[in-house]
Amino acid sequence: MKQHHLSTKFLVFYIFIGVFGFFLVTLGGSYMVERHFEHSLSAALYTEAHNIASNEAVKNNISSATVDSLQEHLSAIADFQDAGLGIINNNGEIIVSTRKNIAIDEPIPFDEFDAAKWGSNYYQVGKFYGYFDTDQLSVIAPITSDMTTKGYVAIHYAMTNLYQSRSSILFIMQFIFLICYAATSLLLWVYSHYIRKPLTKIMKGASEYAGGNLEYKIDVVSEDEMGYLANTLNYMSDELNKNGEYQRKFIANVSHDFRSPLTSIKGYVNAMLDGTIPYEMQERYLKIIAFESERLEKLTRSLLTLNELDMKKRMMHIHRFDINDTIKNTAATFEGICTNRQIRLELLLSGHELYVKADMEQIQQVLYNLLDNAIKFSNDNSSIQIETTVKNGKVFVSVKDHGTGIPKESLNKIWDRFYKIDASRGKDRKGTGLGLSIVKEIINAHNQNIDVISTEGVGTEFIFTLEKTK
Repeated sequence: MKQHHLSTKFLVFYIFIGVFGFFLVTLGGSYMVERHFEHSLSAALYTEAHNIASNEAVKNNISSATVDSLQEHLSAIADFQDAGLGIINNNGEIIVSTRKNIAIDEPIPFDEFDAAKWGSNYYQVGKFYGYFDTDQLSVIAPITSDMTTKGYVAIHYAMTNLYQSRSSILFIMQFIFLICYAATSLLLWVYSHYIRKPLTKIMKGASEYAGGNLEYKIDVVSEDEMGYLANTLNYMSDELNKNGEYQRKFIANVSHDFRSPLTSIKGYVNAMLDGTIPYEMQERYLKIIAFESERLEKLTRSLLTLNELDMKKRMMHIHRFDINDTIKNTAATFEGICTNRQIRLELLLSGHELYVKADMEQIQQVLYNLLDNAIKFSNDNSSIQIETTVKNGKVFVSVKDHGTGIPKESLNKIWDRFYKIDASRGKDRKGTGLGLSIVKEIINAHNQNIDVISTEGVGTEFIFTLEKTK
């Protein structure tokens, strides 16, 4: 509402500026053009009057009793100049005029004519002492002979002609102003349509996001910076919304996974304390408590690992190490459980040594999680293959089991945090649903790839890449 009010005020101000500017151009332009014409025309007329006054024919005939030849001479000049010419004698009388026939013995007197009053102003605007009915631009130049002033040459130019010239120039000025005003209006429209309106929508979107409405979409579709900004903000809101939804699910999952074992532990402990569980049966329930405690510990470690990866608190220590040796050491930690379940770990390693460039501790975590997962979903008396190969300058590490496999509908979900396949399919109910998420995060942090191939009832194979080095 406030923005609309400001826009209205700006529009009113802009219209006012246009009207004021038009009147300013009209009045100011009229005055300046008129003054310019007066000065330039008067200068030109004075020069012509001076030339006429210097003419020998004028000098000789002004004192002659016959002025017919002078009349003809001045008439020719007047027609050329589109002006009126006259000769004024020393007595202030017009003896020759191109606009009136004056008898030789009947000159027209000017009682108020005084050349001294003109001073340095060689021109005047008016009716020339009442001689004309309309305003004239009049100039006078002295006729001198033998250092004596014998009279004056007067040239008169009708102001109506000057006003017509002024009007023509003024019309052009007004037209140019209107063209400029229209062009400015067009630019303002372009600004309003392509900048202000999109910017208003973007500001509205930013306000909605600030208020928590992350589902709001900014409706700006263009191929310019405004469109790019709108798309960026829309993308940001989508990511924030996804992140918010993920955080809500994350907290819900963490709460559930912590609450379940804690509830079991609390229940069994209270039962033993109040004697509900007899002493001879307590060992059994203590084993359950130990199991749930181990599950809580594993969940806590996984959450801390993910937090370090998310916040990038864990700085990767990239260095050269033997991946074959790392695989052997990691596989050795599972010998006990594999022996109990009669699962064979088959190491198919490329060469005696195979060096890669990565964070060894994190890659150990990847191998541990993949092997733990493979064992969990393998059948007893089966085998697991760990294989390394080299292709196109990369090392491919494969962990393949012959267990239950992953349902087709779950393949795209196994990387999600807290996602668990039906627990009845595995042999270990301690899973947190975070192991494969950690694997994915670590491999992505190394700018490498990991893929999974699985068939229900046949088995699963995880393959990830590492940077090979010499």
